[in-house]
This record gives sequence, C-alpha cells and structure tokens, in this order.
Amino acid sequence: MATSPSDVAGSLQEYFLNNSRSASKLASACRQARSISAVVNRPSPLRPFVSRRFYYSERRFLGVIDSKILSALKSDDLHYIKETIPESFLFNIEDDPRAQFVRFTGENVREEHVQVLAFMPSLVADEPISIKLIVTVTKKSGLCLEFSCTAFADYINIDIVSVNHPGGFFEGTLKNDWHFKDMDNDLKKMFYEYLETVVEASTTNFLHKYMMSKLKREYLVWLKGVKKFMKEPKWY
Repeated sequence: MATSPSDVAGSLQEYFLNNSRSASKLASACRQARSISAVVNRPSPLRPFVSRRFYYSERRFLGVIDSKILSALKSDDLHYIKETIPESFLFNIEDDPRAQFVRFTGENVREEHVQVLAFMPSLVADEPISIKLIVTVTKKSGLCLEFSCTAFADYINIDIVSVNHPGGFFEGTLKNDWHFKDMDNDLKKMFYEYLETVVEASTTNFLHKYMMSKLKREYLVWLKGVKKFMKEPKWY
C-alpha cells in the first residue's frame, strides 16, 4: 500500500514532537541533578578540631610556667638588696618597672650633681655578666663630664669619656667624645682614680646586684604574662 505525502509529513511531525518533549525532560533532569550536586558539594562551616593531646600539652605548659614563676618568686631578693645598701651609697633610686634602665641621682662631696644610668645586664654565654653604666658629673654651670662604662661585679671598664658643653648649637649641648682605648696610660689612670671618687667599688657592686634583681623581676612579669595568655578563654 503506497504512503501518501501527507502521511509522511504527519509521521515526521509526531517524531520531532516526541523528541522535543524527551529533550525537555532530559534538560530538566540535568538541571535538577546539578542543583542537588551543588547542595551536596557546598562546603559546610569548619568546626575546629582540638585533640586531647593539645589539651594535655597545654596543661603541661602551664605546669612548667607555674614552676618557673615559683622559682622566680623564691629568688626575688630585692628587699634583701635594699637592706644591704652600702653606707657610702648616697644616691636616690628611680626605678620605673617599664624602663630598661634605673636612674641613680645624688650629690658628691664637691656639691656636683651625679647621675648614674644603669642598663639591664648583658647575658652572654661563657662571659661574665656585665651592665652598661653612663655616669654623668655636672657642675653648677652645666658643664658635664660623662663616662660610658661597662661594669662587672667587682670592677669597671671605661669605654668613652665625654665633655658636654651647655649652650652649644641652637642652645643645646655640644658633646665631645674620646675613646678610652686611644688615651695614654697617664690619662687612663687619672680618669679611673677620678671615677672611683664618684662611684666607689661598693657602689658598683650594689648597682650590679640591683640590676640583676631587676632582670629577675622583669622575667617574672613576662612569665605571668605568658600564663595569662594561656589561661584566656578559647575562641572555640
């Protein structure tokens, strides 16, 4: 039986219509699948993971800090040091806990103003502990003689000797320095003898002990700061 052109046209129309519906369904299914995949693969908020080992390590850390604090408290000898101030010590002590130095001020027998700045001890392995001192002797006119020194427990090394002239450039102070190592022996001996009249050996020893005590106190403050940080509430 022969097929008419109209029958062929109708069959083709039905074929394309069915395929179009299938394609539409397939596209819709793909879109739904992508949507589900996006939901499944969406990163969830991170939850902190803290192991038991961390908590154990933290407790152990705090235990070590506490033992160091206790040891530092036992070795704090500031009150004892103040009780052993030598009789010849005529300085007022200005100690700011936030500063890295202590200021000692007073007057000598010549009615000259004396200031000693003592800086924190230098701790170097296999070397004796030393502190930096700047000793300034000022006349009533404002003229100063300044000694930059390195002080050990029982002696002082002079590093630089300076003369400070008041009313220098721009009404400031004109400073002349001379390195001690470049002086001849006669001058060195003279300056050592003069410095000893300003800062006696007993005073040097006291300054050394006082600055070591300050270092211990600073260490104690630091330890307490570390402990406070470790005990702060956690963010998680």
